Amino acid sequence: MMTSNSSDLASLPNQVINRDSETPGRKHLAIFLPSFAGGGVGRAMLYLSEAFADRNHRVDLILCQVSGPYLDSVSPKVKVIGLKRGTKWLGCFQAVSADLGAFWSMLLPIMLSSHPPKTIGYLPDLVEYLRREKPDTLLTAKTPANLIALLAARLAGGKTRIVINEQTSLSPIIKTSKKWRWRFLAPLLQRVYPWADEILTVSDGVAEDVSSLTGVHRDRITTIYNPVALTQVQEKARIQVDHPWFAPNAPPVILGVGRHVPQKDFACLIKAFGRVRSVRPARLVILGEGRIRNELEALAETLGLTQDISMPGFVDNPFAFMAQASVFALSSAWEGCPNVLIEALACGCPIVSTDCPSGPSEILQKGTFGPLVPVGDDNALAAAILEVLDHPLGQEQLHARAREFEVGRIAEKYLQHMSAT
Repeated sequence: MMTSNSSDLASLPNQVINRDSETPGRKHLAIFLPSFAGGGVGRAMLYLSEAFADRNHRVDLILCQVSGPYLDSVSPKVKVIGLKRGTKWLGCFQAVSADLGAFWSMLLPIMLSSHPPKTIGYLPDLVEYLRREKPDTLLTAKTPANLIALLAARLAGGKTRIVINEQTSLSPIIKTSKKWRWRFLAPLLQRVYPWADEILTVSDGVAEDVSSLTGVHRDRITTIYNPVALTQVQEKARIQVDHPWFAPNAPPVILGVGRHVPQKDFACLIKAFGRVRSVRPARLVILGEGRIRNELEALAETLGLTQDISMPGFVDNPFAFMAQASVFALSSAWEGCPNVLIEALACGCPIVSTDCPSGPSEILQKGTFGPLVPVGDDNALAAAILEVLDHPLGQEQLHARAREFEVGRIAEKYLQHMSAT
């Protein structure tokens, strides 16, 4: 992994900045993210950056904050660039100057927000990067990065293709978020998202949601599912878990993975586990961290489940847990394309999931590869877990489905849409 600040690139010799740029078919591809925070989006972009570099493309990974647990896993072929953060007001001024007609749609979510998106401060440096480096394509993921990239491209001029990737259904966030800027986001998306050269989403459900929110015709939006690096995942899955509950002949372990936030609805999973444990011996492990950890721990204590629930926090290798768990349970209220389901398939772990918008039904093919239950229904979730404990799908079936999401296949689909037509 090569790391630098974007402002440092100007001092590098041209032959370094444009290394091998004349190689036939070689493209300069940039991926822009707010950070490399733990989660499905970061892991998906990690897989894609390496796959692009392995295909002999020049790849820059541009981050607002050069931080996150995946940084150490970035391929040495990929250059990591940290943007400099300017003032909020400079970023806001540039955002408005990109399109004066968008002033009113920016007013509430950006200009007058007491907590505007942190990415707005990085807009000036992203503009400078685009003007100086002139990548063939800039791929972005997550809504704040998508918006900043589209504004930066307007300001920078040039011919860089902007390919935005929406990773989750936005409507539930707009309706439920306590951050008031989200409530006024739709008009800004309607104004700015049509500027993109390509709009990609990670599931058909997200595509329909984006089309409904922005007014962009559904035919302009392409679904490409998130990738899984099968070889890497399955190698890590073979590592022994350092946890006493995975010893031979121990009670079955039900596994949940994700941030401790309301969206993941681990409260429903804990309640469902209580029902399961009242019928048979079992244990629950929830990997991840988040702001409602204390609430989840209090719920477990109230239900008398503390001795059989473990919450070890973020772990570098969740795949070893998936490979040795008896059931993987996704309890989310909404998703985009939950990578953890694809990874659980790759690890051969039987799955139970809520039929939330969106992604699980598409990944599990309407229940073919794991039962789907209503959102928030802990009784139905418990019944499905018990059914899977008694009658799990075979690993070969699960592995076969996971191969549909292998990173090589997914990367080729991305490259088709990242190239000029």
